[in-house]
Amino acid sequence: MNYHFNEIEKKWQDYWAKNQTFKAENNSTLPKYYVLDMFPYPSGAGLHVGHPLGYIASDIYARYKRHKGFNVLHPQGYDSFGLPAEQYAIQTGQHPALTTEENIKTYRRQLDQIGFSFDWSREVRTSDPSYYKWTQWIFIQLFESWYNNDTNKAESIETLTALFASEGNKNVNAVCDDHIETFSASDWNAFSSEKKQEILLKYRLTYLAETEVNWCPALGTVLANDEIVNGVSERGGHPVVRKKMTQWSMRISAYAERLLQGLDTIDWTESLKESQRNWIGKSVGAHVEFRVQSSEFRVSVFTTRPDTIFGVSFMTLAPEHDLVSKITTSEQKQEVEAYIQATAKRSERDRMSDVKKISGAFTGAYAEHPFTKEAIPIWIGDYVLAGYGTGAVMSVPCGDQRDYDFAKHFNIPIPNIFEGVDISEEAYVSKDNVIIANSDFLNGLSYNEATKKVISELEKLNQGEGKTNYRLRDAVFSRQRYWGEPFPVYYVNGMPQMIDKKHLPIRLPEVEKYLPTETGEPPLGRADVWAWDTEQCAVVSNQLIDNKTVFALELNTMPGWAGSSWYFFRYMDAHNDEAFASEESLSYWKDVDLYIGGSEHATGHLLYSRFWVKFLKDRGFVSVEEPFKKLINQGMILGTSALVYRIEGTQKFVSKNLIGDYKVQEIHVDVNFVNASDEMDIEAFKVWRSDFESAEFILEDGKYIVGREVDKMSKSKYNVVNPDSICEQYGADSLRLYEMFLGPLEQAKPWNTAGITGVNGFLKKLWKLYVGDNGLNVTDSEPTPDNLKTLHKTIKKVEEDIENFSFNTSVSTFMIAVNELTAQKCTSKAILEPFLVLLSPYAPHITEELWSQLGHDESISRASFPEFDASHLVESTKNYPISFNGKMKFTLELPMDLSAAEIEKAVMAHEKTMAHLEGRTPKKVIIVPGKIVNIVG
Repeated sequence: MNYHFNEIEKKWQDYWAKNQTFKAENNSTLPKYYVLDMFPYPSGAGLHVGHPLGYIASDIYARYKRHKGFNVLHPQGYDSFGLPAEQYAIQTGQHPALTTEENIKTYRRQLDQIGFSFDWSREVRTSDPSYYKWTQWIFIQLFESWYNNDTNKAESIETLTALFASEGNKNVNAVCDDHIETFSASDWNAFSSEKKQEILLKYRLTYLAETEVNWCPALGTVLANDEIVNGVSERGGHPVVRKKMTQWSMRISAYAERLLQGLDTIDWTESLKESQRNWIGKSVGAHVEFRVQSSEFRVSVFTTRPDTIFGVSFMTLAPEHDLVSKITTSEQKQEVEAYIQATAKRSERDRMSDVKKISGAFTGAYAEHPFTKEAIPIWIGDYVLAGYGTGAVMSVPCGDQRDYDFAKHFNIPIPNIFEGVDISEEAYVSKDNVIIANSDFLNGLSYNEATKKVISELEKLNQGEGKTNYRLRDAVFSRQRYWGEPFPVYYVNGMPQMIDKKHLPIRLPEVEKYLPTETGEPPLGRADVWAWDTEQCAVVSNQLIDNKTVFALELNTMPGWAGSSWYFFRYMDAHNDEAFASEESLSYWKDVDLYIGGSEHATGHLLYSRFWVKFLKDRGFVSVEEPFKKLINQGMILGTSALVYRIEGTQKFVSKNLIGDYKVQEIHVDVNFVNASDEMDIEAFKVWRSDFESAEFILEDGKYIVGREVDKMSKSKYNVVNPDSICEQYGADSLRLYEMFLGPLEQAKPWNTAGITGVNGFLKKLWKLYVGDNGLNVTDSEPTPDNLKTLHKTIKKVEEDIENFSFNTSVSTFMIAVNELTAQKCTSKAILEPFLVLLSPYAPHITEELWSQLGHDESISRASFPEFDASHLVESTKNYPISFNGKMKFTLELPMDLSAAEIEKAVMAHEKTMAHLEGRTPKKVIIVPGKIVNIVG
């Protein structure tokens, strides 16, 4: 009986689906374990062999935990709102929902054929109205909440309005907008409804504000910082500019300190934690205000070095700062406006990372030093960002290298305020062992002493105070796209109103085209039926808008991270129509025990989801503070690209080893045209592209040998390997084992299809161990000590490897075990049966089949993980080397528990010893029990 993997794998995939083998229960008496993968965006290209790496690892762990007696939740779904489907809709006119549905079918087929133990009964899709109903609901809860610094949590907006009504806002300690007017209770109670709404919008956790955003004209939408790479959009590489727009924002900054502190409570890699710490960017320092001369304006700055205030020789504002247009003199206006326009074309990341390019413009205005009252010139420079701190810095060139370089470039004075420090070549940036000089009342003080003193003096002048600042900015939550969650918002006299929960979801309307309107409105501006009737409580035609009972709906949609910030809770109770998940299911599953996904989400999804969970905890909707207990970032499987070499100016291609002095152009070629020996199929190449039809080739030994290069797998490199063909040719179990065998889970490793033959050969050998020409080889014979030793050392190693996520070394262990059991001619069911359980998380199909052939009616996934028994690894005998005068002559196997005297007696009585001594009496016998015997003389 041969190993027909295609038939076996199809059989067991059908069995698992029919019997819902991996369906988890919400009311089990077993301990819970929740294993989750970052759910995929269903792209049109489908999966390549790099995508399943993390899924295979999580599946091994989920199956292992089931064997260990846990009720395992291992669901899967789709992050199905996304820009690619919308771009395709713009190009073709096909509705993104249709494209997404087709792509999901491909993904589902591919995922099923790899044999994942997903609980598909809980599948979620972020673009499903029954799902985004609850995304809309969470948005409303954020709108109806504020952050109380006194209780250090979010509370219902009703508690805030109660405070306003009873005592005004003077003593309210909230995270809110800057410069909110102070009012009394009587003032509040006298305000109009619109005035109250305007004030509350400054406190809400989601709010409307005019903000600087990354606008991508080609995509027609705002992009988050993490969606921009090297100044262009990550998707499509389109230019991005900075512009001001009224947007919905999330007050994530309220949670900055808790997001920092929470990192100490979760099992994530230190590098990923550090990414979030840097993104949040906590700084301790002072808030300082500089009066602008001859005006009522003040420039507010945050500085971590208030001790250097006497070293300020100029101020720098971000080009986008609100004050720039107000303080710039007429003489400098043209230069300043030109600089602002040029800066708008650069992304924030580009501006932050580019330390070599120095640029700026003088506004013509001057600030007044708080203590010396000297005039300080006010410049603008793109190294200052509007969204970080106050968007302005007090520039101390002697103590900051960027300020130093700026001052040198524009010939601005650089006063030295550090005693005994040379600043002729560069700034002195250290605050350790520094003594302040040339600084009036700070002279002779250390950093700590000077900091405390200057803050005290600033407070006396009412021009500053001590402050903790965070780089983390409120997250823009609007996108000018079609294919995203609609906001449950309509507008009355320009003020946002929330639609009641009972009317959710507000579904995406139909539109003729998916582009922004000719007047610049988002695509929803093209909808004919997109207004809210407050009497009918329904979406109606725009033509009925009268601003009395029928009002305009929000035209923006939510960003891609909205649906992914809470989806892990929906899996707990995926079909609940009354809540995003029931209290019972939330109480049972609580949080994700193991989360596996890419590190590229460190400052996007992983940060936003932590924020939303903390908010939901504050409002009493969930009981956990963090969503993901343990997080592992899988490495990337790299493609091995194939290169052909075209002689410049010709259609002639030279084989790799014959390039010599030819000037050649490297061209990526489809790896499917190349065999394991790097030989290219020339005919396939010529058919591939019309411009290669008449290509000529310079061959070596009649073959065209390609070059190789390790790259990220991508369509543009033609190095994508489709798992469909691998599963067809070698089987899903081979694919699973090979991906784990490639190397440590967290590391990047190159794919080489030729290497899969090794694990495929291993599975064939495994099959032969169990099944012979005449059927099953397994018997009820007693296992030998060697059989037991092989099994139990395998149990020990595999369990340790799985617990440590060292899956690659487990595969090697399985291979060694099968080799040993084959050599031992093992047929014992007592050995071969538990061995299948050990292997089943890695190769579930072949083990299910063999388990069934051993007489089991229930899936192997229900079997208990074998128990390790150390006694089988204890050696009972020792093969002693018997030496004469230090030279080993033979070996003798003796029981390990013999004493030295007993060992000597046995050795001396042995016929080989007597033959060697020839009747002589040795001078002495040296014995080290468990090691050596040496007969001297």
